[in-house]
Amino acid sequence: MYVLIGGAGLVGLSLAQKLVELGHTVAVIDIDPTACRYAREQVGAMAFEGSAVSTEVLLEAGIRKADSLAAVLRSDALNLAMVTLAKHYGAPHILTRMRHPDFAEPLSLAGANHIISTVDLAVSTMVNAIEYPQVESMMHFEQGQIEVLKLSIPNNCYVVGRSIAEIAQNSMFPSGSLIIGYQPHPHEDLMIPNGSTVVEPNSTVLMVTKPGSLHQVIDFIQGCK
Repeated sequence: MYVLIGGAGLVGLSLAQKLVELGHTVAVIDIDPTACRYAREQVGAMAFEGSAVSTEVLLEAGIRKADSLAAVLRSDALNLAMVTLAKHYGAPHILTRMRHPDFAEPLSLAGANHIISTVDLAVSTMVNAIEYPQVESMMHFEQGQIEVLKLSIPNNCYVVGRSIAEIAQNSMFPSGSLIIGYQPHPHEDLMIPNGSTVVEPNSTVLMVTKPGSLHQVIDFIQGCK
């Protein structure tokens, strides 16, 4: 894919780096020549020096051929302007960062397909880390209606030595929950398990559940024998 990123700050450059590593063609736009030079020399992305809300610069950067566009500029107003222009030029997939919730509706109306609130994301991550310190990571989907969490498996857990099918059939296994990923060892790839996959000690499982079942899931998966 050809991905156009407005803003070569920390977020923009980090996003560009990840996308380049995944094999995408990436271009960034920024008014800072140093940031543009870093994007070219260190990240391996194309870089266009100038304003990301300038039609001239956007056209030069190839907005008409972009498969995705990410607006991560220094203010919500600039991101709103870039989203509006991206929609005007027919960008099929538009993402934007949002700092203040007042911009949620304007950004949506302007054409953003995905709006990432940096404040909400940071606060949610911190709350989860405080409430569920035993969870390695957690993500929310559908406005918090679904939770995906990553749990480590201690040596003496009930689930150790049992298959995914056996675990799921246990009457204490939280209803509406699924084990969707399994990592036998920290240095091995995450895999999609089947019913016969046996859970080993010091492995990791990826689970999907409902918010109201979080404590039940954690207690069941990490409960001692």
